[in-house]
Amino acid sequence: MHSNAAVDAAPATFGAADSRRTRWRFPLEPLGILLLTLLGFLVMGYHPGLEDDSVYLAAVKADMNAALYPYNADFFRLQVQATQFDKWMACFVRWTGMPVPWAELFWQLISLFLILWAVKKIADHLFVEETAQWAAVALTAAMFTLPVAGTALYMADQHLHPRSLATALILLAVWRVLDKRLWQAALFLFVAWLLHPLMAAMGISFCLFFVLTTIGAAGARSARNSAAMFLAPGWIFEKAGPGWRQALDTRHYYYLYKWAWYEWLGAIGPLVFFFVLWRVSRRQGNELLARFSLAVFCYGVFHLVLAMVLLRPESLVRVVPWQPMRFLHLLYYFFVLAVGVLTGRYLLRRRAWRWAVFLLLTNFSMFAWQRSEFSASQHLELPGREPENEWLQGFGWVRENTPVNAYFALDPYYMDAPGEDYHGFRALAERSQLADAVKDAAVVTVVPELGPAWLRQVGAEAGWRKFALADFERLKTEFGVNWVMVSYPSPLGLACRWHSRTLAVCQIP
Repeated sequence: MHSNAAVDAAPATFGAADSRRTRWRFPLEPLGILLLTLLGFLVMGYHPGLEDDSVYLAAVKADMNAALYPYNADFFRLQVQATQFDKWMACFVRWTGMPVPWAELFWQLISLFLILWAVKKIADHLFVEETAQWAAVALTAAMFTLPVAGTALYMADQHLHPRSLATALILLAVWRVLDKRLWQAALFLFVAWLLHPLMAAMGISFCLFFVLTTIGAAGARSARNSAAMFLAPGWIFEKAGPGWRQALDTRHYYYLYKWAWYEWLGAIGPLVFFFVLWRVSRRQGNELLARFSLAVFCYGVFHLVLAMVLLRPESLVRVVPWQPMRFLHLLYYFFVLAVGVLTGRYLLRRRAWRWAVFLLLTNFSMFAWQRSEFSASQHLELPGREPENEWLQGFGWVRENTPVNAYFALDPYYMDAPGEDYHGFRALAERSQLADAVKDAAVVTVVPELGPAWLRQVGAEAGWRKFALADFERLKTEFGVNWVMVSYPSPLGLACRWHSRTLAVCQIP
């Protein structure tokens, strides 16, 4: 009797000890994810106003101050019509009193943290080994700026982007699907849709494929049939003007059939990987991992075939700017997660020196690449920090010393200029500008009605580097432009108010 009681008590004692360990370890998980978030942030860098942020940040600032951007505001306003991101950010800034630059930094860190939190939760469901789970999180943090095949996307941007917030919500939805909390998943996907409809559509698509892996072929046929609903809107067959087509041709990555071989490899390689992982995990009896891998594989194949069909005929050219190959963005997160897990399971294990080498190699290589990519700018362009980049110094002077209604012209290719590092004038100088040939061209591809205005303005700026006073006066007469940012020394006749070693800000007389 005494012996049996001892045996009965043993599991209870073990369970209590295990419960105490769980309670003790719980705070360590958020702390570990926070540390990896900060490491990933330090590796990827921070560049507000960069590339797409020249659109979104300008929209947020315009929502905060209606007096900004009296000219050409359509080049960002129409782009953000489909998202609530800018309005939500403006409400957050008003509610908290936090300055916009600090609010952007705060939500950049939150989005990265939530992405890694979701990756950890997904890994917890699919893999048993704790070292493997953490390897998935560590590799994802290191690979935030991994390019996604030929899509011109990073896994996460070096600035706050609604895509990063939507990605975090999509990954959280996948976690809730794994946990069979479908209503919670639907809520996450709905909020993601409000922030970035295109990426949310990809997340919804994957979640449907994952659910359908438990339903079988009939459900898959139903999904194929329902997908046909998205192929027939009339706007697809409408013709667009020459300005739109010219803007489209500035984006070579839009054209799938012009991708280089290594870009195709980047698209097909992960699909082969998940096909193999599906077969192996099924053979090993890991049903959940097999279902997940099959869902990723089917999701990828479906969208790849769909993209190949949509992007081939000239009659469907209007579909091109919606970039159906962006399905790879979510697939790459799953790919990096799985590679990280396998690295942790079979290579790292619990060997401290292997972890040290792994973290050093992955993080340092990505850090070095980012430093070479944005070599003229500080790696962390934090709020309140004086910029070393001459272009940003000029943008800052414009923001502080010119009238709110000033209308600027710059070299239409200024974002491609050496040392500019793709920072957007509108977002950082907070002033109106004549259309440019780089970022505004991307906006025109999505908003075709801007094509004629874009073509006219960029055409008027042709030959910028040879402009003399008469050319600037022509811009003033035709468009109302009254300020310019030019190379220093500036052309004769301009009234220049600021200059650096290579740039000058001047008024047109």
